[in-house]
Amino acid sequence: MTEQTYCDRLVQDTPFLMGHGRLSEQQVDRIILQLNRYYPQILSNNDAEKFRNPKASLRVRLCDLLGHLQRSGERDCQEFYRALYIHAQPLHSRLPSRLALRPVAFLACLGLAAGLALLVYCCPPDPKVLPGARRVLGFSPIIVDRHVSRFLLAFLTDDLGGL
Repeated sequence: MTEQTYCDRLVQDTPFLMGHGRLSEQQVDRIILQLNRYYPQILSNNDAEKFRNPKASLRVRLCDLLGHLQRSGERDCQEFYRALYIHAQPLHSRLPSRLALRPVAFLACLGLAAGLALLVYCCPPDPKVLPGARRVLGFSPIIVDRHVSRFLLAFLTDDLGGL
């Protein structure tokens, strides 16, 4: 699986962002102003005026803005996502491209926790290395979900007869 670029994510998220009532006119204006003020190379003054034209409907302006950003390149799409996060954080967290990343992150964390537990379990008892590793893994259940922490704690005990 290849990593998704910001432009790919914007193509995937465009139908969601274009949905009725997702972005308000004020949020779109703030995003346009941020891209214009902080990154004039992304949106020139003429582009910003065109995308903020009150005579055009919000849907048309948003569609034009997203199309412009997709044609502009990766950095411009990345800055759009940064502006979207700042001005519409609840919407940003519900984007389809972000929801697709959650299972991958969970599996990566679970694999790391299982790998560390296996390392401690199978590692020969070296008095210099193992106590430090046990100390680090001893705090990991605070971070890891309680279901996984039971298995980590089982590997940390010296007496494995309780399994």
